[in-house]
Amino acid sequence: MPADPRTTPLHEVHKRLGANLVDFAGWVMPLRYGSETTEHQAVRETAGLFDLSHMGEIHVAGPQAAEFLDYALVGYLSKVTVGRARYTMITDADGGVLDDIIVYRLAEDDYLVVANAANSSTVLAALADRVTGFEATVEDRSADYALIAVQGPKAVDILAPLTDADLAAIKYYAGYSHTVAGCAVLLARTGYTGEDGFEIFADPGDAARVWEALTESGAAHGLRPAGLSARDTLRLEAGMPLYGNELSTDITPFEAGLGRVVKLEKPGDFVGRAALAARAESGPRRVLVGLRGRGRRVPRQGHTVLRDGVPVGTVTSGAPSPTLGAPIAMASVDAATDLTSGAFAVDVRGRAEDADLVELPFYDRNR
Repeated sequence: MPADPRTTPLHEVHKRLGANLVDFAGWVMPLRYGSETTEHQAVRETAGLFDLSHMGEIHVAGPQAAEFLDYALVGYLSKVTVGRARYTMITDADGGVLDDIIVYRLAEDDYLVVANAANSSTVLAALADRVTGFEATVEDRSADYALIAVQGPKAVDILAPLTDADLAAIKYYAGYSHTVAGCAVLLARTGYTGEDGFEIFADPGDAARVWEALTESGAAHGLRPAGLSARDTLRLEAGMPLYGNELSTDITPFEAGLGRVVKLEKPGDFVGRAALAARAESGPRRVLVGLRGRGRRVPRQGHTVLRDGVPVGTVTSGAPSPTLGAPIAMASVDAATDLTSGAFAVDVRGRAEDADLVELPFYDRNR
């Protein structure tokens, strides 16, 4: 644990549930409550409950908030309508990714930027630096929010009795003011697991009440609390990037297979535009691929990817897949690699383990 760890408003709840608590980005977070495989399967089959209160929330407001975000981020945020959200990225001038983020448009001149816990201070500093010259303000509001997510096919059934919202009317990538368990919240529908579900931004003082209400409502549906381990295998199966693995300042969105988030068509300049335009024209230096192991040994981050015995790339994320019953990995390989032929393998501690190239994502609930 860090010398001065930060705890979420649900820390005592996690202790009472017997969670295995670990340091994650300077926060004390639940790694698992029991079996991470059971937690993973609950999200796929019924629903899981996550504490995400370590995420960073940054408020951007003012008459030029939209224009400012168009300049500061790679996305076209002025085109997002009130009540909707957008997945986007913030890059440096060279196009390297500082973080991938979700931006909610709460009102015409009012946005909420949600950053990854490990990068929230970096995102805040970059936004504060870039706002010069715009009639807009940037304010860290992380302490104002607890964030709880309920994910899985039973999420609607669990949440519906507790909210005033018409859940069927909340589209994917949207967020609106509602109540949950009698508490005022921002209720969003995004997700990081490959399943349907909701994120609840609540006052920290209401976090335990909301968590307990969801737990009680979900008891009959098989709801389980889920920790960071299950969250990681879920997002890997869904082919979703993790900062520090698939994304970094050495990687542009194009190398991560996410060039679609870079809106070169938007008017005006934005940070990283020239570098990203050049990368879009020349093509990525590396591409992200999916690998499914034929054996039981698990590829891990940093392991070498081989084609016909020749190194062509590196595993960025790897784990056993509870859903598929096989080892899976995402890997960054040289863009010149012939992906249509040849035998692929991963060097797992000195032994080449055969693997098949597969389309990402590994899991899609609609397939």
